[in-house]
Order: sequence, then structure tokens, then C-alpha cells
Amino acid sequence: MNAAEAYTHRPVLLAEVLEGLSIRPSGIYVDATFGRGGHARAILQRLDAHGLLLAVDKDPEAVAAAREMFADDARFFIEQGTFAMLEYYVQERGWKGRVDGVLLDLGVSSPQLDDPQRGFSFRRDGPLDMRMNPQVGMSAAQWLASAKETEIISVLRLYGEERYAPRIARALIAARNESMITTTGQLATIVAAANPAWEPGKDPATRTFQAIRIYINRELEDVEVCLPQVLDALAPNGRLAVISFHSLEDRIVKRFIREEARGDHFPAHVPVLATALQPRLRSIGKARYASTEELSANPRARSAVLRIAEKI
Repeated sequence: MNAAEAYTHRPVLLAEVLEGLSIRPSGIYVDATFGRGGHARAILQRLDAHGLLLAVDKDPEAVAAAREMFADDARFFIEQGTFAMLEYYVQERGWKGRVDGVLLDLGVSSPQLDDPQRGFSFRRDGPLDMRMNPQVGMSAAQWLASAKETEIISVLRLYGEERYAPRIARALIAARNESMITTTGQLATIVAAANPAWEPGKDPATRTFQAIRIYINRELEDVEVCLPQVLDALAPNGRLAVISFHSLEDRIVKRFIREEARGDHFPAHVPVLATALQPRLRSIGKARYASTEELSANPRARSAVLRIAEKI
């Protein structure tokens, strides 16, 4: 079984992304979250011999899959790294201000969730890692072994919106005093026991796993850093497409598009002509969600939100 086939992955909101990007056959595009290449493959199918696609991903397994899948396609380039370095990758190729579309498909890919060795899922017991690039930084197990109780509470509240953060943090500290928390099964069990009110239809460990994963991978920080870089990368009328999977990401994206569509800020009492505001983006349509048909085929799309904007 090769790297591309090891775990299946369905690209979310594929038709909506392709429509939103309004792909030009000879255009330049960036898939800043390659995953397992579902969106990238569809974009390449719509490009002619002059079109170009740069893909980016932190995960070395995703990069290996990309190199295997598109080894013979001269239109395709792959970089291992974070989309927070988008400006660097674009400038390196002389593409600044020339990119026709950027896609950000945020969150965790299905192969990462389905492989217990990656430590992302509370449903599959495995090493408690959670790093999108296992070669860099601190694992979730290492962080939990050393984090202060106040720090754990802060992470669970900020990134997981976990109302029982203090109870869960105390339980984690007590458990690690007995032995190091090294597996996803251990973490899920501890959190479930500490959570006094399980939400219907939701595993009690959901928010804790989300919070720790976001913190370990600097996910929200990377989004905040990347979005302004997209504006400088895009050509006039170039499109930005962002798929978010939870409200924390979506708030950042929604606020960014709204503020850039509003333009420069002036004091409320200063009369300003609309032409002086110099907005840099226009929102394209409303937020898009997975159809009933897509949800029946891919339940993981249920929380996906797609927003599209165009550079002015």
C-alpha cells in the first residue's frame, strides 16, 4: 500500500470550492493545506499546460503522498511547511501579486484522524502525539507532562471552549502524578470521568482533544498570520477560499473578510467618502455548507463552513 492509498480521504465541499475559486485554465493557484490531494487533483484537472499549482503541508506523510501522486506533473510543486509561510513560498517563485486563487482547508485530514499512531483521535487508542509534523515541536504527551494546571485550564477554555476546564485540568494533574499520560485512550478516559455533563451525541473528550491539538500545532495563530499574506499573494480578482471546521477558525476568517471588505478605519465622527476607504476584498456570496448528499457520503463534512472572497 503506498502513501497515497494508506488512508482514504474525501475532499470536503469540492464542487463549491471549485466554483468559488473560479479557476482560470492558465492561472496560478495555491492549495495551502494539501492533505491527501483531493482538492489539488481537481484543480489540476481544470488547468491547462500553462497553469501552475503550489501545494503546502506540514505533514511529511502528506508531502510524500503529493510527490508520489504528481511526480510526473510539471505544473505541480509541493513544500513541506506551514501556510503561515505563504508569503515566502510565493515570493520564492516570483508569484507575488500574480496568484489567481488560494485554498485553505483547515483542521485535520481523514488520514491523520484514522491513523491511531498520529494520536489525533479519541476513538482509536494510540500514542498521544497530535503533531501535524511529528518531527517538530512538543507532542501532546510531553506538553501534558509538564504544563501547569492554570495553563491547561487556559488552553481548554480558549481553544476548546470547554466549560469544565478546571475539573478536567485537575483530573489530568492527578492522573499524571500517578503515571505519565502517553496514549489517546488514557486521555479520553480521564476526561470522560472528569466531565459531569456529557453532551448528547458528542464524546466528552471532543473539546479537550480539539483544544490540545490546536494549541500543539499553533493552528489559530497560523491562520491569523496567513490571511494578510494571501492579500499580497493574490492578483486583482484573485480568489480566497477557506474551509473552517469549528467556530474559532470561522470567526477569524469571517472577521478578516469583513474588515478587509470595509477598508481603512477612520474615527466614527470623521466624514469619509466610500472611495477613500480602499477596501481590498469583496465577499463572494454567503457561507456555504455541505449538502445533504455530501453529508450522507461524508459525515465529517457536517461542521465544514466555506467562505469565499475576491481581491479588489
